[in-house]
Amino acid sequence: MKNNPTFKSAISGLPFSESEKIYGKSIHDPILGLIKKEFPDFNDNDCIAVNELNVYRQKYISNYLSTEIGALSAMEKSVISSLKDDRSIVSTVEDEEESRNFGQRVADKVADFGGSWTFIISFVVFITIWISSNVLIFLNKGFDPYPFILLNLILSCVAALQAPVIMMSQNRQEEKDRNRAKKDYMINLKSELEIRMIHDKIDHLIMHQQQELIEIQKVQMEMMNDILDQIKK
Repeated sequence: MKNNPTFKSAISGLPFSESEKIYGKSIHDPILGLIKKEFPDFNDNDCIAVNELNVYRQKYISNYLSTEIGALSAMEKSVISSLKDDRSIVSTVEDEEESRNFGQRVADKVADFGGSWTFIISFVVFITIWISSNVLIFLNKGFDPYPFILLNLILSCVAALQAPVIMMSQNRQEEKDRNRAKKDYMINLKSELEIRMIHDKIDHLIMHQQQELIEIQKVQMEMMNDILDQIKK
C-alpha cells in the first residue's frame, strides 16, 4: 500500500495529510492577519492544515465578540460623563445668582417688596393712620394739618427713590434673563452635539457590525465547505 502524501505545516512544523493542505493565498484576509501577527514570515505560498486554520477562525470570532462588548461599555461611559458635564453647566446659573453685591441684593429686595400686596396694604394703612390722626385726633392742628403737605413730601420722596431702584432691579432681571437664555442655548447646543455624537457612534457600530458579521459568515462558510470536502473525501 502506498502511504498517503503529507506536507509540513509552515507554522507548527508538523506533518499533515495532503488533503488538509491550505495555502496562505486562499486564507481570508482577517484570518491571515491573525496568523501573520504570530508568524510574521508566513506568506501566500506557505501551507497550514485545516485544523490549524480553524483555531485561528475561532480566535477571530472570539476577538470580534470581545471588541464589541468593549465598544459598548466605552459608549456607556461616554454618555455618563456627558450627563455629568450637563449638570455642571446648569449649576453655573445658580452660582452666578449668589455672586450679587450688596447694592444688587438691596435693589432686588426693594423691588420685590414694592411690587407686592404687602407694600400696598401697608402703605394704605400708613396713609389712613396719618390722615385720621391729623383730622380726627388733632383736628387739623397737629404735625401735618390739611392739605397734608408733609405727607405729600414723603410720598414724593418715596416715589423718587423707588423709581430708580425698580429700574435697577429690572435691569438686573433682564441681565439674569439674558444669562439664563445663554445657558439654555449652551445646554441645548451641547445636547444636540451629544445626540449627533451618539448617532454617529451607533451608525459606526452598525456599519462595523455588519462588516464583521459578513466576515464571520464568510469564515463559517469556509469552515462548512472544508467539512463537506473532508466528508466527500
